[in-house]
Amino acid sequence: MTTLSAPKRAWWKESSVYQIYPSSFKDSNGDGLGDIPGITSKLDYIKALGVDIVWVCPIYKSPQVDMGYDISDYRDIHAPYGTLKDVDELIDECHKRGLKFVMDLVVNHTSDQHKWFQEAKSSKDSPYRDYYMWKKPKYDAQGKRQPPNNWGACWGGSAWEYDEPSDEYYLHLFAPEQPDLNWENPKVRAEVHDIMRFWLDKGVDGFRMDVINFISKVPGLPDAEITRPDTEFQPGIKYFACGPRLHEYLLDLGKILKEYNAFSVGEMPGVEDPKDILDAVGYDRGELNMIFHFEIVDMDIGEKGKFSPRKWEMSTLKSIVNKWQHFMIENDGWNALYLENHDQSRTVSRWGSDLPEYRVVSAKMFATFLALQSGTVFVYQGQELGMINVPLERDISEYRDLETLNAWRDMMAEFPDDEELHKITKREINLKSRDNARTPMQWSDEPHAGFSITTPWQRENESYTSINAAAQVGVSNSVFEYWAAILRLRKKHKDIFIYGSFQMLDMEHNDVFAYTRTFEKETVVVIANFREENVQWKLPQGMKLVKEGVLVSSYGGVMEMEGVLSLRPFEAFATFVV
Repeated sequence: MTTLSAPKRAWWKESSVYQIYPSSFKDSNGDGLGDIPGITSKLDYIKALGVDIVWVCPIYKSPQVDMGYDISDYRDIHAPYGTLKDVDELIDECHKRGLKFVMDLVVNHTSDQHKWFQEAKSSKDSPYRDYYMWKKPKYDAQGKRQPPNNWGACWGGSAWEYDEPSDEYYLHLFAPEQPDLNWENPKVRAEVHDIMRFWLDKGVDGFRMDVINFISKVPGLPDAEITRPDTEFQPGIKYFACGPRLHEYLLDLGKILKEYNAFSVGEMPGVEDPKDILDAVGYDRGELNMIFHFEIVDMDIGEKGKFSPRKWEMSTLKSIVNKWQHFMIENDGWNALYLENHDQSRTVSRWGSDLPEYRVVSAKMFATFLALQSGTVFVYQGQELGMINVPLERDISEYRDLETLNAWRDMMAEFPDDEELHKITKREINLKSRDNARTPMQWSDEPHAGFSITTPWQRENESYTSINAAAQVGVSNSVFEYWAAILRLRKKHKDIFIYGSFQMLDMEHNDVFAYTRTFEKETVVVIANFREENVQWKLPQGMKLVKEGVLVSSYGGVMEMEGVLSLRPFEAFATFVV
């Protein structure tokens, strides 16, 4: 087993992060929508979990076409969430508890209601015109107007929107109301730098950067190759993920972050080449601390998009984890460890089991599997309670997410009579829709899950009567207390779990995920059964468990006989070995 001699230590490597989706976290004023004072009121709960950083999804002024990821004013707050004064108080209260506060920075695109875009649209001669990406139409053989290229937007349709007064199209990789900024324009970059300083000067401790690898596009914006013959518009991601000037732009951001000793994590979809990511997160590169890649959360996405099925394979999970663990440790990079966030559904339902008899052990298993790897751990609100997906019976009309509703609408328009496809798509939506992560936080078994005194903006998950914070905080064997124990364990044995080497065990086994973490002469083995049945697993030759060395166990003990482990459904544990 390899050991690391002189790890490069940093406060952000030793931290864990709690992510908050503000509209669904806690409503303090009875309007059915979560808000900033609601977050402040729950900081003691977050502190009790044992995390170090609070990351809040966008709270800026926004028309909310995409739940705040369409920003109309970067220096003001969405009024239903509160005021700038409320944010100042939230920052102060975080700092009083030793928590750092991180904001979402969304600078690949703005809202179409942002004054920059309003000005840009007003005239081709506007000084803001070049803040966005405009192109003349193309025309086909019949003289019919066409978009400048064949790129599809992430949520369906063309990535281009026609502006009749100027006879030009503007680029929007997401919704038409989210026009892409033109980072080739130095004025745009200067504006972004000013926005960062505005918040850092207010006491913000860093940023999560939304689709940050999309900010540099390939010059000329060429047509994408046709990889989806079933659709008119094609995935153009290779032309806008990690474009030629990305690292130049990230270095400029990194200089500002370094000046403030600030935290940074970049969201980087569509990137599977470790070299591309290492260039952004290498310890001495001066760009970002870490990035979110999508390989694990895209494992069950089929060829026809997010809501088409694909079998989840243990062998694939093992190869992804093994690749990123070794690559980052051996090249002075750093991993961001996550399974859930505002864009992903609930892990227990998606890859484990949310049946009452397995839900708790399943949630604990995923916590063990994830949080003892090398990297910074991200816990999404409700994950620490083992929250689950909405019921399959919930009608599509009750979903709120733009991505989900667009996908359902497009499928129904194209295949109105294909009832089997409708059934499959509904099942996949139930498994993967972003709405699963956006139902109100489950604080208690009181009406509306204790989230609000009135009907919430999105219906609460019916599971709140049995899955809620009041039933778990301070209660031994609960999912919450298990997560708290795991996060304490990372701190207590930080040389092993944060700075130690990583070694996968048994790449072939289809049920058990096992790995070791080693620092100098100490080794811990982490073992997780991903199945809802009993599984036997043989310890590697020469490895012995230290009977008194069990650090954490989802069942409260380990069953072993002569080197063979008898693992119960979703059982997971970590123990010292010799």
